Amino acid sequence: MANHKSSLKRIRSNAAKRLRNRYQAKTTRNAIKKLRGTTSKADASALLTKVISMLDRLAKKNVIHKNKASNNKSKLTKFVNTLS
Repeated sequence: MANHKSSLKRIRSNAAKRLRNRYQAKTTRNAIKKLRGTTSKADASALLTKVISMLDRLAKKNVIHKNKASNNKSKLTKFVNTLS
């Protein structure tokens, strides 16, 4: 167990940040799955902008790597463009 006041605070803040990061990452993964499940192009393109925004936010806060966010955005954009 930690002995210093600052390390106890660090443990608490890390736990809070971990929960927030897990929530946001899981929400984004669910949105990606929902986007992949859509069949109409109008719905998919509307959802695509929200998913891209979520991915950019996660990459900005270093929850996911920026290249992973770019790869996901690229693949999802290709997917939406193939829909009719």
